[in-house]
Amino acid sequence: MPKAELLDPQGKAVTGALARLGKVAYSEVRIGKRFELTVEGEVTDALLDDVRQLADDVFSNSVIEDVVSITVVDAAPVSA
Repeated sequence: MPKAELLDPQGKAVTGALARLGKVAYSEVRIGKRFELTVEGEVTDALLDDVRQLADDVFSNSVIEDVVSITVVDAAPVSA
């Protein structure tokens, strides 16, 4: 995964492509050895189903790859 301070042109391209496909729930995508999708607001079951569908149909090549896991991480800022 690229460090947070580094640009991720591949992730930026995928973020734009998802928006053009009408998938506007995702504000950022970062791509490294895994895909990280940032969602503004609540993660609902419908949204998770959409992510599973994207993982199976768009983010992986189902002929040679399996989707291993989908994990929700609360990225709320830590107060200092």
